[in-house]
Amino acid sequence: MPSFDVVSELDKHEVKNAVDQAGRELSNRFDFKGVDAGFELKDNVVTMRAPSDFQLAQMRQILDNTFARRGIDIKCISVAEPQVAIHEARQDLTLREGLETPLAKQMVKQLKTSKLKVQAAIQGAQLRVSGKKRDDLQSAMALLKDGGYDMPLQFTNFRD
Repeated sequence: MPSFDVVSELDKHEVKNAVDQAGRELSNRFDFKGVDAGFELKDNVVTMRAPSDFQLAQMRQILDNTFARRGIDIKCISVAEPQVAIHEARQDLTLREGLETPLAKQMVKQLKTSKLKVQAAIQGAQLRVSGKKRDDLQSAMALLKDGGYDMPLQFTNFRD
């Protein structure tokens, strides 16, 4: 029976390269010369630090552009509120990975209400979709792509 998996994964190597590239770009910008500002990546959390929250917003644009150039979808970023102290501001950006159970349940519900002849099963951090016909699976892929979810989706392990 044909099937495929719906996952939400990040290429950790590309994320590390993107953060490093954003740091180099930050050091070359005129408005950040002589300023103690930077990015730090630790366990899927990017910490931005700068003297003011206005500069944090500029750093976020640099990071988003770098992620986009590297092919990393910025929908996976969960933004925390900036923590502003007297002479330093920090902000944590959490990179989400894997399908959470409520999101997977929402996808299963959408597939069931679409009247496609496919079955969906939640398997940990992924969703397995199977059906009798390849065309039904391709329709399910198109439906999930256009679903407007707040996580980037990849379709892997297509079996015929």
